[in-house]
Amino acid sequence: MQRRSEAERSAAAGNQIAAATADRSYVAAAHDEEATARTAAVNADTGAPTIFDKIIAKEIPASVVYEDEKVLAFRDINPQAPVHVLVIPKSRDGLTELGKAEQRHEDILGHLLYAAKIVAEKEGIVDGFRVVINSGASACQSVYHLHLHVLGGRQLKWPPG
Repeated sequence: MQRRSEAERSAAAGNQIAAATADRSYVAAAHDEEATARTAAVNADTGAPTIFDKIIAKEIPASVVYEDEKVLAFRDINPQAPVHVLVIPKSRDGLTELGKAEQRHEDILGHLLYAAKIVAEKEGIVDGFRVVINSGASACQSVYHLHLHVLGGRQLKWPPG
């Protein structure tokens, strides 16, 4: 049986410390994300303009990837993958989250998914991408204007989290 050298034992201990620190950082970040989502949910249905409304109105700049008469797609300012684009309807029409969708929203919901595919083509990830919709505080939705996350540009893992 081979014995590990002092350097190997030290490196292994360092890796364990780094992993524990990363786990604590992940837990802290997840907690902050959950707190942000709970705070955002309080004002979800007030009708107040969201940051996305301000981006649509060109009051806040965004890196636009795709736009048509119904949707706007732009790069996320906190990307979770090499490609991370948000696709939003230009008119909220009560569609603050997917859980609030009504039959009258069928057309825009389909158009959002089609726009996600166009974004994937434009970004060169059509052969492998993920579309995510967070709906409600328990899903960590932080902006109450329905939006799709188009993620790709790297190997995505399953389950997502």
